[in-house]
Amino acid sequence: MYSDKTNINILTSLLVRHGIRHAVVCPGSRNGAIIHNLNECPYITCYAVTDERSAGFYALGMAKALEQPVAVCVTSGSALLNVLPAVAEATYSHNGIVVISGDRPQAWIDQNDGQTIPQPDALGKFVGMSVQLPEPKDETERWYCNRMVNEALGMARRSYRPSVHINVPISRPLFEFNTSELPHERYIKCIEGAMDAHKAYADVISSFMEASRPMIVLGQMAFSAISIQDFIKVYEYCIVVKEPMSAGPRFDLFDAAIKDIGNNEEFYPNMVLYMGGTIVSSDIRTFLRNAKDAEIWEINEEGCVHDLFMNTCGVLTASPGEIFAALALEIENGAASDDTDAFELLTESPSAYRNLWDCVLAKWYTRRKEFEPQYSQLAAIRCFENLVTWNTEEFFVHYANSMVVRAADIYADHRIFVNRGVNGIDGSISTAAGHSVVADAMVYCVTGDLSFFYDQNALWNRNLAGNFRILLINNGGGGIFYGLPGLDGTASRDKFIAGCHNTNAEGICQQNDVAYMAAHNMDELNDMMPRFVRGDSDRPVLLEVFTDAETDNSVMKQFFDY
Repeated sequence: MYSDKTNINILTSLLVRHGIRHAVVCPGSRNGAIIHNLNECPYITCYAVTDERSAGFYALGMAKALEQPVAVCVTSGSALLNVLPAVAEATYSHNGIVVISGDRPQAWIDQNDGQTIPQPDALGKFVGMSVQLPEPKDETERWYCNRMVNEALGMARRSYRPSVHINVPISRPLFEFNTSELPHERYIKCIEGAMDAHKAYADVISSFMEASRPMIVLGQMAFSAISIQDFIKVYEYCIVVKEPMSAGPRFDLFDAAIKDIGNNEEFYPNMVLYMGGTIVSSDIRTFLRNAKDAEIWEINEEGCVHDLFMNTCGVLTASPGEIFAALALEIENGAASDDTDAFELLTESPSAYRNLWDCVLAKWYTRRKEFEPQYSQLAAIRCFENLVTWNTEEFFVHYANSMVVRAADIYADHRIFVNRGVNGIDGSISTAAGHSVVADAMVYCVTGDLSFFYDQNALWNRNLAGNFRILLINNGGGGIFYGLPGLDGTASRDKFIAGCHNTNAEGICQQNDVAYMAAHNMDELNDMMPRFVRGDSDRPVLLEVFTDAETDNSVMKQFFDY
């Protein structure tokens, strides 16, 4: 039986019609009837998470894994405010979540009654749309409620996938469940305009194919955004700068190569297509900002301008997949052409530029293979990546922000997940945990200590199982601050800036039924890592690797001082 509240039943019915199949639910009375409906509905699977901060990131992890919107349901008051960090990350990484909040009737807002803050628009500009549902008393209000839900869920399914907020006022009595079936609701389907990128952008594509130093830059995006076949064709033709958090099967050490190149103008591109979101490497960003003569075009489906390299000349409203398909077709047609001059136009000039880069990249591949780091964060991640890459079954790896994701740029030869929408350290464990509960494969999370302890409530959850593994690098604080120039001379660094501490994760693991292992040296690391990566377990596993922050930075510097 479902709730007697009309707005809740309309919402539940349309969640199903819009393809929402997963909901993270947080305890509360004002949202209790919504939770009841979600759990009662056979098409929606509910996951209980008590901490709203963590719950939002759980939903984000599921959205990343499923590549579709996931709902998170919270009660009224500050509960809603606690999901804001996850909402911002989800929107900016284009993995939007649907926030559903229970609320008091409008008449009681700001009247000193409990949990009566103004909830509409509480998530501000971090959502693509915020709607407040009426409590329908006639057919006009019922039509309005249906329209509001359709508009919000339609927005959540847009190609750029923003988060949305649906606020649901609920009057007493709250818990009457006498409705046998959900209503059959009008479903408004949103169809975005499709376009033939090859025809619509023939001039830009032609200019790219004629450029002597063409380059594509891929920021964070869904792995499925670009066809692998198209990617390989384009990759073999021109320089594709990317990191492991982007689409495509190939990962080159561009961060290291650019440190090596310096200001050598031979390596600057003269035509750039930039697609996707953020880029971890500040060196890559600086390098492209120095390429003042390059013609830079941004590709995105929103038509938004992100002048990341300070030299954007235009924006193409298209998907990365459309552009790669158009380029692959041009390359294929050029290779098949009987016109020798045309074929040389497509291959000879760009190939010289590609060979220039390949020589430098090959050197850094050799460096990565031969470099034996001493016991440190880099050694732990190298050991982990060497083992996980040999997995014969499917697996997923999440990295937290800061130092560990920079190490991933060196050693990860597979796609990684990382919260690089707004780049916060909060929610990294919860995001990976959320991914693990909807994945049949192993899900690993590599994190630093501040990220882990900030988000430790991610483990306070009964949904977790043995497919969730956490590699915790504990160097007693924010290790990145030991490598920033100028901070070594301030007395404030350790206590106030780097957040130094003497905490470990063993007690947290015990209270949350998480299997715990620890390594303090290279012998213990080599002994523990195979069991961590491949060992059988019916509960989550955490391997805590204790390192020294200054040593971690020193070893990272040794790698790049090649």
